[in-house]
Amino acid sequence: MLNLLSILNYATVDRLEIEFQPGMSVITGETGAGKSIILGALGLALGDRADKTVVRSGVNKTDICAEFDTSNIEEANRWLQENDLALDDSRNCILRRVVNADGRSKGYINDSSVTMANLKTLGEMLLDIHSQHEHQSLLQRLTHQRLLDEFSVDKKFRDKLLSTFKQWQQNFREMNRLSNQSEEYSAQTQLLAYQLSELDELKLGENEVTSLEAEFKNLNSADETLSGVSTALSLCREDEDHSVLSLVHSALVALRELPTKTSRIDAIIGLLESSEIQLGEAVTDLSSFQDEFESNPERLEQVNMRLNDLHTIARKHKVKPAELIKITADLRVQLSRFQNSDEELEKLSANDGLLRAQYAAIAKKISEQRNKGAKKLANQINKQLQELEMPHARLEVSLAAKEGSDPSINGLETIEFLVSTNPGQDPKPLAKIASGGELSRISLAIQVITAQTSQIPSLVFDEVDVGIGGGVAIVVGELLRGLGEKTQVLCVTHQAQVAGQGHHHFFVSKQSDKQSTLTHIEELKGERLVKEIARMLGGNDFSEESLAHAEKMMALN
Repeated sequence: MLNLLSILNYATVDRLEIEFQPGMSVITGETGAGKSIILGALGLALGDRADKTVVRSGVNKTDICAEFDTSNIEEANRWLQENDLALDDSRNCILRRVVNADGRSKGYINDSSVTMANLKTLGEMLLDIHSQHEHQSLLQRLTHQRLLDEFSVDKKFRDKLLSTFKQWQQNFREMNRLSNQSEEYSAQTQLLAYQLSELDELKLGENEVTSLEAEFKNLNSADETLSGVSTALSLCREDEDHSVLSLVHSALVALRELPTKTSRIDAIIGLLESSEIQLGEAVTDLSSFQDEFESNPERLEQVNMRLNDLHTIARKHKVKPAELIKITADLRVQLSRFQNSDEELEKLSANDGLLRAQYAAIAKKISEQRNKGAKKLANQINKQLQELEMPHARLEVSLAAKEGSDPSINGLETIEFLVSTNPGQDPKPLAKIASGGELSRISLAIQVITAQTSQIPSLVFDEVDVGIGGGVAIVVGELLRGLGEKTQVLCVTHQAQVAGQGHHHFFVSKQSDKQSTLTHIEELKGERLVKEIARMLGGNDFSEESLAHAEKMMALN
């Protein structure tokens, strides 16, 4: 349901906020007052095309927001969830359109930027507009299918058909993908097998690369290591006159021979004694290391060749040598998947047959209910057309079998409403009906009959009563009010007989001065509402008789 329409700087509107209620809301006003501007702004919020002419003169942009309550609109809520546009804690949905003075525009759903296509898609789930020249969804076959299905097909069958179709579609796509890639898989399998054979021949051990690199570093620096150890030993050995050990020992002798010693000197002597012991141990370890350490050119060559082999293979796979073990495991998984693709393709093919059978069974039940419902729906609409003074009009619901054997999201048939308006005339698609007035009444009849089952919660009728007489206008008004009891109806009208049936009444006016023209809208109640109905009946004659006539007309609802 449309809760609020906010319009800023659109055409002759500077700022308007209109709060709508459930039921039938009537919009009236004198010719040229701007009634069409209100619906034009609403259309923009729902994704209609726009250009810079809609921006009010002297401002930078037009900004329009339409706030809807989507609590009972399952299709819209599902679409919002699937597109990550739903609000977390609310069933309100805000559609917004901003048009700049240069003609560029942006669309938003719940403050998230969206394409115009998305704005229009969601808009069609929330509101349906019917006018003399534009009936939007009613001219589309998918709308005919939706109306018939909502009227006659059990919802559990519709939901099951949709879920089964989606399962089949996903399975079919995967089956085609595997089938189309079979030749590619064969080439990839050969490549993977060769790569794995090459990697397996390496027999690479866990942490082997790290160990080899450390060993290579040690072997490659053997001469430098021995030279450094020899230098250290020569500096430390105590049999050398100027070695570290002899110097430390001489220092100890000098301190021990001091005639008097303080506690501080004793502490220093203790440190030097400890150092002499540790240096002695270090010399012993260095000497042992020197005796045991050997340069091994052959082992160095082996390690170098092994590392070269690992680096060569690693470069082929564009990884570091340490990552070759992971690459081997990954390639083994890929090869296994490719080798199992034939088996997987067989499973998908078998599942395709199973899903087709499930789909066919559900689609058959839906077809049976559609065929029964089509006649019932057409009969009820035709009776309604009689009341709208279209005695020769006849509507048929055509169900044509679809070509091809693949499942379709819409079932086994294409559904279309066909209409003939004159005796002896073959039924034609709604879009080919020449008269806008006839199409308006046919549209109204369809909406009246399908309103109890339709999922579109808001309907807009823009001057659908043009060109009809007073008697038919009364019927139209009664039908629109009846629709308003079941769903939200917005109606722009020039007919007092229609306006008098409204649950709510909005009056559009235009005020001009030398500098600007502005459109205003206000809700009428009480005496002002009676005067507006009287004006619509007979101009500006507000005599007691005309006011009484208006009150009498309003009392009929």
